[in-house]
Amino acid sequence: MAAEISGFIAQISAALSVSAGAVDVVGGGSLPSLFAVTPLAVASMAAAGLAVAELVGLGNRRVRVDRRLASLWFGGSIQPVDWSMPGIWDALAGDYRGADGWIKLHTNAPRHRAAALLVLGFRPDEVPLKPAVEAAVATWRIEALEQAIVEAGGCAAAMRSCAAWDAHPQGAAVAGEPLVWFDHQPARDDRAWQPEQKRPLAGLRVLDLTRVLAGPIATRFLAGFGADVMRIDPLDWDEPAIVPEVTLGKRCARLDLRRAVDRAVFEDLLAGADILVHGYRPGALDGLGYGAAKRQTLRPGLVDVTLDAYGWSGPWARRRGFDSLVQMSAGIADAGMRWRGAARPVPLPVQALDHATGYLMAAAAVRGLIGRLAGRGGAAIRVSLARTARLLVDAGSVPQDEAFAGMAGADFMPMIEQTDWGPAQRCAAPVMIEGAPMAWRYPAGRLGRSVATWLPREGG
Repeated sequence: MAAEISGFIAQISAALSVSAGAVDVVGGGSLPSLFAVTPLAVASMAAAGLAVAELVGLGNRRVRVDRRLASLWFGGSIQPVDWSMPGIWDALAGDYRGADGWIKLHTNAPRHRAAALLVLGFRPDEVPLKPAVEAAVATWRIEALEQAIVEAGGCAAAMRSCAAWDAHPQGAAVAGEPLVWFDHQPARDDRAWQPEQKRPLAGLRVLDLTRVLAGPIATRFLAGFGADVMRIDPLDWDEPAIVPEVTLGKRCARLDLRRAVDRAVFEDLLAGADILVHGYRPGALDGLGYGAAKRQTLRPGLVDVTLDAYGWSGPWARRRGFDSLVQMSAGIADAGMRWRGAARPVPLPVQALDHATGYLMAAAAVRGLIGRLAGRGGAAIRVSLARTARLLVDAGSVPQDEAFAGMAGADFMPMIEQTDWGPAQRCAAPVMIEGAPMAWRYPAGRLGRSVATWLPREGG
């Protein structure tokens, strides 16, 4: 699969306007899929590693990516010791057969669950058995139900074929968007931060306003090379099945941006940040009074990285979405079903759109730093899960490789990670840069455990 990996690296590098660089790929095995999931994992991680190497002037050193470890990190990097993480999915989330096809309901968030139930004729606070929901969905045409749930404030996606998505107005809009949209912001940055060789991002401040899953992966990568990542969540938000996976290396605090005292804290954090990463729907921060211009005013030279699900143009540009929903919309689940000869949708073996997009965000953020250090000011950066899906689908199908086994003893870091829930084993870093190893300062921990303030700067 070397050709697929090099092809992905070339496309990502072109999107970032950087040299493709030299990458050593070690290890073996591939995640089982019709699509090139493992090559995408390797290439997206390699792109982020190449960006870090360029930032610190190590472009002559080869970036190494372990193919097996990259595949594992795309699925999950942590294995609890004598404790367990809760399941990822709500009891009613999943695929349902409608009158003319399949639809996925995403009900993990209480408000999304309530919206779906209301449309299907249940009370928002009702806890129906799944057969009752199946019977209700079966009476609907899937695109009509998808639209009704979205209009009610919920999340759902009808299963479309790749051809149907190509012909859909949103699919066509996404196909015309760049993989990474990049715009330099001319504001002058007078701060003295500089990267260092051994710990490239030490002293760098990253303000993380992201949730499941791409954004937290991006900031976890930045933390692995030394960045001070401060994650901010609302007072009542939690994602217990994901937090042990994605809070590695971060400090996590809570703020209510509707309260004046918390807004003042947030503005102080933003003014001190080098990078802002956020995954709110387009316009959400504007509604809180923190539009793009305001963010650059509060922090001239900010590298501002933002994510959405369905792209930045077209009729669905503001639609709520998640990896699993985009897979249904963009033809991936349908193609998997046909490839497998299955009777129901077959998604990717991991949430590869989230993970790959996360590493693209990290690479783009570092690319923004490179531009800022060269005197070009800050940067505004946009990516989307749907555009990453386009990258994967366009690569076509791949032959099946050797069987891929799950995590084993040799895959883990030697030290036990003492998380807030108990000891755990963490997979070894999948990306290696000679002289600048990945390492995380903090173990994974609960949301809201930290004070919302920056640490004194380290490094350059």
